[in-house]
Amino acid sequence: MPTYNTIMAVAAGAGLMSVVGFGRRLWMNREYSAEGYALSFAILGFILTTTGLHMTLTWPLAAGGFPFDNIIFGEPALAFGVLLLGASVFLWRRGSTITGTDRMAAITVTGGPVSIFVCGMGLACFGIAAAGIDNQLFAAPPEEPISGQFADYPLVEAIFISGLYALVGIGAVLAPLGLRHRNKLVLTIIGVVWWLAGLAFFLFGALNYFTHIGLIVNTM
Repeated sequence: MPTYNTIMAVAAGAGLMSVVGFGRRLWMNREYSAEGYALSFAILGFILTTTGLHMTLTWPLAAGGFPFDNIIFGEPALAFGVLLLGASVFLWRRGSTITGTDRMAAITVTGGPVSIFVCGMGLACFGIAAAGIDNQLFAAPPEEPISGQFADYPLVEAIFISGLYALVGIGAVLAPLGLRHRNKLVLTIIGVVWWLAGLAFFLFGALNYFTHIGLIVNTM
């Protein structure tokens, strides 16, 4: 069954880390390139939107596949991709006007309304995490290199992937509170959980290029 959780995971991880990096530069009043972040968000957003949209609308991607993958991977990727595209358009058009000593204020006021959707997708990530553990999802088949070593212990990968979704969910649920009050502790928590989840998704997606190719070769 073809899935896109190779490039999707890499793009999602890079997107999370880029959002954290952008927010950190705003918070610490450091110099940043609005055009650079707009370009980065546009590239990552396009990848996640196109693959996520196709995955969301195709049930499943292959005959005999797993329709729940459409919900677990497709819909969050689509949501994150559209959010990144929106941020890209805003930065491309208005990024040069965000100046002064309190640049964070301009971003938080603009991002306040969309943070409601971000919070909703955070709750969705909690649901995915709970479903992953409850149904012992994400386990790789024994034919898959590396990950297949845990095929007899499905809870191992279920806990790992569900944990990543839970980390993303924590940051997303706290987003409205962090943007509204600009509380340093809340923003720090969001930054830490999104950075850790982003790095894990980034590395896991890169690893999947090896493991998924090996799986295909071993099952041809």
